[in-house]
Order: sequence, then C-alpha cells, then structure tokens
Amino acid sequence: MTDAARALCAELEAAGDPERARHLQRFFRTGPGEYGEGDRFLGLRVPQVRDIVRRHGGLPLADLAGVLQSPWHEHRQAALFALVDRYRYRRAAAEERETVARFYLDHLDAVNSWDLVDGSAPQLLGEHLLSRDRAVLYELARSGHLWRQRVAVVATFRFIRAGQYDDTLRLAELLRDHPHDLIHKAVGWMLREVGKRDLTAEERFLDRHAARMPRTMLRYAIERFDPERRRHYLQTPRRTRSRG
Repeated sequence: MTDAARALCAELEAAGDPERARHLQRFFRTGPGEYGEGDRFLGLRVPQVRDIVRRHGGLPLADLAGVLQSPWHEHRQAALFALVDRYRYRRAAAEERETVARFYLDHLDAVNSWDLVDGSAPQLLGEHLLSRDRAVLYELARSGHLWRQRVAVVATFRFIRAGQYDDTLRLAELLRDHPHDLIHKAVGWMLREVGKRDLTAEERFLDRHAARMPRTMLRYAIERFDPERRRHYLQTPRRTRSRG
C-alpha cells in the first residue's frame, strides 16, 4: 500500500467511534454464522466516509485494490466510493470507464455486505451496463454467491430509473426462490421501484409469482400499495416454491 493509500486509511481510523463500531458490529450481523461474520468496523457514518474520500481523490486503481483488501469495513467502503467517483465524475474516456468497470467485477470479493453492494452496484455496474450487454448480471445471479447475486439485482436500479424494467423482472424471477432474506429484500425493493414507475408491469409480475414469493420479498414489493391491493396479494393462496 502506498503512502497515499495509507493516509486515506489513517484518516478513516482517526475518525472512528468505538461505541458506534460496536453498534455496527451487531447491526451488520458479524457474529459466528451470520452473513457478516468476521467483518470489522471503525464506527464511521457514511457522510464521514464520503467526506474523507473527497479529500483523498485520484488514488490509482492499484492503491484502491490494496484498500479493498482491508479487514475494515469503512476502508473497503471508501475504496468503493472512490471507484464510483472515478467512474462517474471524472472526465473519463470510454476506455477508462471500461477499465474501472472490469476492476470492480474483478474485486467483487471485497463487496461483501449489503451496504457495500447498494452503494456501488447501481452507480457503477448498472451505469456501465445501461447501454451494454447485460449477460454478466445473469452470470452473477446464477453464481450461488449471496453478494454477487445481490449485486446483480441491485445494479438494475439504474435501469429502472431509465425506464427499463425487463432485466429487473427477469432477475427477480430467477432469484424468486432464493433462501436468503437479503435477496428477498433486494428483489422486493427493486420490484417496488418498478411499480413506482409502471404499476402495471409490477402487478403482472406479482400476478404470476406472488403465490410462490417469500413473504419478505412480497411485503417489500407491495409496501406502497393501497390497503386493498396489499390485502389482495397477501391473501393469495400460497403454493410450494419450486427449487428447480
């Protein structure tokens, strides 16, 4: 790690709050057998991390690769924010954006918490794929890896904002029977976002799949529905979910 990368990490560490870090350890389920097992927190808030990243702008990808290997959550978060900034806000040529997107995909092992996924997948990968082939999302969705699967579906938030819903709905169907509630929440969230813009598209999906959707996924998807429409879907007779 270079002096510049060490300076970024040192400033993050100096701003840490041990009491908040203990809260975050519990909030992000870092205990044995939990989804965030072994993750370590300094105790910073997201705006603090963003402010520090802005003061250390322009770190090369080699430095960010080193920071992404850190056991500290906020170190990895800072590197991902810097990567998003590098992709979106610098006057980057198409070739550089391709390099940054490939770097992100090559370092997905570091994107290993729901907040790290949600703070990078739509802004970087979704942005990159907006006018490109999206096959990689289906590879991630079929990977069997929790965080890569969440990256796949949450990246489509960028498509939804552009009025493109097909990939969200296809990935929602592909992940419908997933066993983990973090995927249930992500899929339900994306379906809800589709419904904000095209309620008919969301309801067509729900009419086909509500009976087999996990309850959490369904509740997230219909959160903004009026009470009568919510009751309709919640009272849909349940069917055994396919595992095939």
